[in-house]
Amino acid sequence: MLKPSMLAVTAIFALAACGSDPYAGREDRMANRTYETMRLADIHRAAIADPLRPAEEVARDPFRHPDRMLAFAMLEPGDRIADIRPGAGYFTRLFARVVGDGGKVYAFVPNRTAERENPRADALVNAYPNVLRVNGDLNTLSFPEPLDVVWMSQEYHDFHIPAFNTDVATMNRAIYAALKPGGYFIVVDHSGRPGTGHAEVQSLHRIEGASLRAEVEAAGFVFDGESTALANPADDRTVNVFDEAIRGRTDQFVYRFRKPG
Repeated sequence: MLKPSMLAVTAIFALAACGSDPYAGREDRMANRTYETMRLADIHRAAIADPLRPAEEVARDPFRHPDRMLAFAMLEPGDRIADIRPGAGYFTRLFARVVGDGGKVYAFVPNRTAERENPRADALVNAYPNVLRVNGDLNTLSFPEPLDVVWMSQEYHDFHIPAFNTDVATMNRAIYAALKPGGYFIVVDHSGRPGTGHAEVQSLHRIEGASLRAEVEAAGFVFDGESTALANPADDRTVNVFDEAIRGRTDQFVYRFRKPG
């Protein structure tokens, strides 16, 4: 007959053998995560070192922290991502290199600004085979396939400006529908002061983070985290973001929202 202590040892080995030991393989899992993080960091560094990136964009890296932005977006090779109103393509170029040949970057240009912004988007398409320009209405934006990530940098506040003729709540629901379950909506924008909501989106081009977060969550998204990479406590948030005293160095929030699933 086995002693009680031997019975305990036998039970432990039995649990391990049947795979129910909660600690089984922990070291392997931790190592796998570490190697995956290192692999993605190498891919992100290679994207930042892309020789096709214009010198004037590279010069902005110390202020835009592309390494931290790519890590926060958790973008991987093979992903499908939409860059909403990509402008000159600062982030589009980085995304194209990260997602690689097996991925796709949709450069979404709103119909309202298409005449002046399509040429810049087409330049990105010509430079990167995995970039595709998409035009559409922000209220009904859609894509040829479900997305892993929707990225919106310094644009969300603009869509509250009446000239854009956009129902932001409807736009957020369209973004929700465009994402795969578990997909991410990343929003970067210029910080407004507490209590200002979106009252200063046109005068200062700023929006209160808490107000934006409430709007996005109302579409069904779950708040998944924030980055302080672009925070600047020296910005008092009372001047227009295009004022040379603060341009390029505004206090910005970076929020990640997740579609449940």
